[in-house]
Amino acid sequence: MSRAFKTIFSLLLFVIAYYFYPYGSVIKAGASDNIKVVDGDSLEIGSIRIRLLGIDSPEYKQYCYDKKHKKYSCGIKAKKYLEDIVKSGDVECKEQSKDRYKRSLSVCYVNGIDINEKMVRSGWAVSYRDEGIPYKEAEFYAKKEKAGIWQGKFMRPELYRFANKKKNS
Repeated sequence: MSRAFKTIFSLLLFVIAYYFYPYGSVIKAGASDNIKVVDGDSLEIGSIRIRLLGIDSPEYKQYCYDKKHKKYSCGIKAKKYLEDIVKSGDVECKEQSKDRYKRSLSVCYVNGIDINEKMVRSGWAVSYRDEGIPYKEAEFYAKKEKAGIWQGKFMRPELYRFANKKKNS
């Protein structure tokens, strides 16, 4: 099966699911509520653990290199960026499904702005290849603008997890 066909098929399935599949719960929190940011693509609202759908952010302990080849903690910077976003207004997360860890896979919004997309567009996350929600355009923009992790060199988070899993095995 060609890559173009797979991409079109995935996009078609997403559109069908988006318009016809009933959404799970909607999780809401005000800016002053206790929202805990776990890392650049996960948060907790009360006892509900949420994974931002369609994106993958550097792991908390992951390092990247800036445009001057200086090592920095991109995982911590991504987490801080997400913390700043959720502090800026009311948060609403629309659950699409659950993952194997029973986290809510959600698209979240702050004051109506898609947080997932904002993380990718700012360069503090990449579009997650295995999930149906496409943030490729936002990733292209971040790469072109050399925003966030795109300013220098980094390992894609999924590859970083795989490499560190091998080290720790």
